[in-house]
Amino acid sequence: MKLLIKFNLVLIVVFGAGIGIAGYISRNFLERSAREQVLQQARLMMGAAGGLRTYTSEQIGPLLQAHQARIRAFLPQTVPAFSATEVFNYLRSSYPDYIYKEATLNPTNLRDRAVDWEADIIENFRTHAEAKEFSGEREVPGGRALYLARPIVAVGPCLECHSTPSAAPAAMIKLYGANNGFDWKLGDTVAAQIVSVPMSVPLTIADQAFRTLMIYLGGLALATLILLDLAMVAIVIRPVSRLAAAADEISNGNFNVPEIPVKGSDEISQLAQSFNRMYVSMVKAIRLLES
Repeated sequence: MKLLIKFNLVLIVVFGAGIGIAGYISRNFLERSAREQVLQQARLMMGAAGGLRTYTSEQIGPLLQAHQARIRAFLPQTVPAFSATEVFNYLRSSYPDYIYKEATLNPTNLRDRAVDWEADIIENFRTHAEAKEFSGEREVPGGRALYLARPIVAVGPCLECHSTPSAAPAAMIKLYGANNGFDWKLGDTVAAQIVSVPMSVPLTIADQAFRTLMIYLGGLALATLILLDLAMVAIVIRPVSRLAAAADEISNGNFNVPEIPVKGSDEISQLAQSFNRMYVSMVKAIRLLES
């Protein structure tokens, strides 16, 4: 087997092992990075929803109060939770995998009622009052989902509608009834903003990044192998081939072979110098014997 082939086989094994180790390490890193990327996207969406809640509470609600009294009807668009949820539903046309819900233990609008795992998150916020955010994974019918949650605490304006049925607007009672959405206490964690997304989203991001990384690493390894081959041919293979060809000529009785040109002082050059000295000495010895 030729020296260059052996050299390439060694490099292929070394590069293959290096790429395999790099791929194994980077895979976990890329998955964590993609997970954090999705959570950051969820934070931005949740921040936008929070801004919309404040806008609805401080501007839209007061603006429509007189109109509600005039038409004697309750407009759900004045409720911060309703506005945030509706706007996020429009946003899902661009981000269909993201789901937003203001899960509430005792909501006025029953579509906001917390299911079991959402209720657990709210209770967790109640137990850990200092916590401002929770994230984690949960099982869903289609696989696993990643979620981000933030607490919603009852403040003064909330109690105008959610303290007792007698204090709530009559139009709201007429629309939603008097059985749900009351007995809230000031400062209690009554709900949680929750954004959830299938784990397939961060995993897809990680897969794409992993494939790109592997392509780059493979291309870099191939380019490096080619450059090393060229260097190997120029520095080692050609000089050794010239030495082998000269030795073959001499072994066949041709003593008119020119000396090998020597350039540099590396091991190959030293070998060429030694070969030339041996060649000259052998020619002199043979000519002495012939004479």
